[in-house]
Amino acid sequence: MITIYGQSFALNDPIVLAALGGAALLLLLFLLLIITLRAASRSARMTEPLGYHLGELGQRVQALSDGQQQLSGGLSHVSEAQATSQAKMLQLMELRLAEVSRGMTESLHGTATRTARSLGELQQRLETIDKAQSNIEKLSGDVLSLQDILSNKQTRGAFGEIQLNDIVRKAMPADAFTMQATLSNGRRADCLIHLPNPPGPIVIDSKFPLEAYEALRRAENQSQLIEAQRMLRIAVRAHIKAISERYILDGETADGALMFLPSEAVYAELHANFPEIVRDGFAAKVWIVSPTTCMATLNTMRAILKDARMREQAGAIRATLRQLHRDVEIVVERVSKLDTHFNQARQDLEGISTAAERAGKRAAKLDNFDFEELAPDAEAARVVPLAKP
Repeated sequence: MITIYGQSFALNDPIVLAALGGAALLLLLFLLLIITLRAASRSARMTEPLGYHLGELGQRVQALSDGQQQLSGGLSHVSEAQATSQAKMLQLMELRLAEVSRGMTESLHGTATRTARSLGELQQRLETIDKAQSNIEKLSGDVLSLQDILSNKQTRGAFGEIQLNDIVRKAMPADAFTMQATLSNGRRADCLIHLPNPPGPIVIDSKFPLEAYEALRRAENQSQLIEAQRMLRIAVRAHIKAISERYILDGETADGALMFLPSEAVYAELHANFPEIVRDGFAAKVWIVSPTTCMATLNTMRAILKDARMREQAGAIRATLRQLHRDVEIVVERVSKLDTHFNQARQDLEGISTAAERAGKRAAKLDNFDFEELAPDAEAARVVPLAKP
């Protein structure tokens, strides 16, 4: 039972149960309302900063949108600048590539030209080397031939005679020597120089002691050297004795002769290491000469021959000078006569000039009708005056 304001109600009464249920329901609704209001208030309080944040978020989104638009414009500007820069870079690269290509082309062309020139020069040098090789081969053959010639005494003698002939023909006039001249004793000299007395004709004979000299060069020990020196002394002294006995004839040739050595090496060897042989030659009046010293000696002989010929021609020269002096005197006389003629001609020209000047003056007076001045007094009356019109 439950008592409300003095009334009692049974708990099992449906009405009471319904009322209690309604009351409970109202209480529940009230509680829910309170809870809802509190929740709404709390939600309002909670949504207020959320709205604030949402507003800031909207502003930021707007700012972000504006920044995005600016970024889009900047990106567009950057894209355009990048495109322009790329175009300029491409153009610059194209120009640079063109310059590099042109430089490479010119360099390749120059390299090709230089290479072609170098190849041409190399070809010419190779041709020169080939020619030199041919000349060397030919010279080697000539050397071998020269060795063959010098290995034989007769051909070696001919070689010296030919060399002597060439030197003499270059140094002396053609009528001043005789090659292979035969003397009164029947001996034949390689060359006879026709010098006036004194000293008279002098003989030049060619000798070539090659075997002894080659043995001297090939000597490998002291004994071989001594033997080669002995052979050279014997050979040269034998040549000196033969020339002295055969080619120095009293009253026919000069009192001396020349021994021609066609080798400068043999001549130098004798003067350097065998001075006693040279002195033996001086004592026998046989002077040893080489190609060089022979040319100098022949030039001296030529000067002697020229002086002798000038002395021989001294009388003819004096006669020619006298004739030349007479010719000069005749020329002087004729020049004097010609000067007289020139003086007469000058006087005649002066007279002609004076007469021509007078004639010119008279012609000028005639042109001006100055007859009174021209006519003499005796003839003035006969001049008919001109009638006046």
